[in-house]
Amino acid sequence: MIFLKLFLEFFHIGLFSYGGGYATLPFLYHLVDKYGWYTTAQLTDMIAISSVTPGPLGVNVATFAGYVSAGILGAFIATVSILLPSIIIVVMISKLLEQFKNNRFVKSVIYSIKPAGCGLLAAVGVNMFLNNMSTSGVVLFLALFIVSLKYKRDPLIYLGVSAMVGFVLSFIK
Repeated sequence: MIFLKLFLEFFHIGLFSYGGGYATLPFLYHLVDKYGWYTTAQLTDMIAISSVTPGPLGVNVATFAGYVSAGILGAFIATVSILLPSIIIVVMISKLLEQFKNNRFVKSVIYSIKPAGCGLLAAVGVNMFLNNMSTSGVVLFLALFIVSLKYKRDPLIYLGVSAMVGFVLSFIK
């Protein structure tokens, strides 16, 4: 039964999370409360690991979430089901692309969806920050935020620094 639920939920996520991997986060966050397959802390870890591993964030998080929920088969089902809507939609749209690419209605819908996706992502970010807040995390966030404003470097550098600090801090606690 869990495999069918995994398939349906991650198919739903793949179908309605428009805008890339981070757009899946509100849906993944919702699954914490709905099924309890993983905790908020585990989701935060999944996002952190997915951010530094190769591949799309949404697919990586789906794989981790499926694995935590139902093992290797769960990881496979979650990964396939989150990708399946995109594959189906791309095949369908590729057949109609030339006909609708300059359609005002299509452009208006896409223009309207982007701010909604940003709002959902911001809400999840604030929720995750508040639910996982620690003194060291706040200090690290503020320090890297200030440094990133002053020194315009590749964001991966800051991500790497925060990963190393988090790794070291995990041994201290």
